[in-house]
Order: sequence, then structure tokens, then C-alpha cells
Amino acid sequence: MADRFIEVSLAKRGVQCTAKLLDDRAPVTCEAVWEALPLGSDVYHAKYARNEIYALFPAFADREPPLENPTVTPIPGDLCYFSFSGTELGTQAYGYEAGADVKAGTTVVDLALFYERNNLLLNGDVGWVPGIVWGQIVDGLDRMAEACNDLWRAGAQGESLNFRRL
Repeated sequence: MADRFIEVSLAKRGVQCTAKLLDDRAPVTCEAVWEALPLGSDVYHAKYARNEIYALFPAFADREPPLENPTVTPIPGDLCYFSFSGTELGTQAYGYEAGADVKAGTTVVDLALFYERNNLLLNGDVGWVPGIVWGQIVDGLDRMAEACNDLWRAGAQGESLNFRRL
């Protein structure tokens, strides 16, 4: 299979980067994401994992991918896939609005980009939260990291995280 690439962007800030799908390490996850593209939603900056931005989506795969190529210590440029039930994210501590698809009985997919070092996927409410590493940023991580730091400091209001095929 030929290498597949996507663009990851922050629309309001006008910043994008290029990622290579890790088909050899996470084939089921890569195929599920690829078939669902394009995707875009409100962006959030992590509270627990540290240097992470992410967006939440309704489940888009026929079946949730298995935990392939897992990590609890993502490195800069990793794209990770997480799947949660709405009740796992439904507490007020997370601060999601009603429209964020975090209702009981639903599956929520979290697509995340890690932009700096020293990340640890440990949540005080539930413990370890392994993610599937399905992509790696190959161009533009420096610009994206600057925008992510700005998002952390200035806020995410009105910003979206987008994924599309190249």
C-alpha cells in the first residue's frame, strides 16, 4: 500500500501540518479514520495529558478499532485515537457543552494531536487512558506547536480542529 497523508489544521488560526498515516502499525484505525474524512469539530486543549489538542466526534466506524499501536506516553507529532462512552466524559469536570456528543449511551471518538514532549495519559478520574497512535506529523509541527501554545494561552473559543485527505 502506498503511503497515505492527511492535513491537520486549526481553521481560525490558519495553521496546518501534514501527517503520515501509520498503516503498518494501526491498519484498522487508519482505515476507519481515512474512510470518515474529512472531519472537523470544536478544538479543546487537554487538562490532564498536557501538550495535546483534540476534537470530539460521534463514532464513525462500523466497529471501534482494537487497541493497536497503543501508548500512554505520546511524543511530539503523534496523532492518537481514543474511544469513550458518553458517561466517561459527561461529568462537569470536563466542561463540555451539551452539543459535544457526550451523552450517556453514545460513543465519542477523540482525535488528538500531541505537539510537545512529556505527555502522560493518566486521568485522575479513571486512571491510565491508552491511545492508539495512528499518524505522525511529518511537516509543519513547529508552526502547529506555536498555534497550540497560543490556543492554550488565548483560548479555544471559536476554533476548530480539522482533518482531511491529501
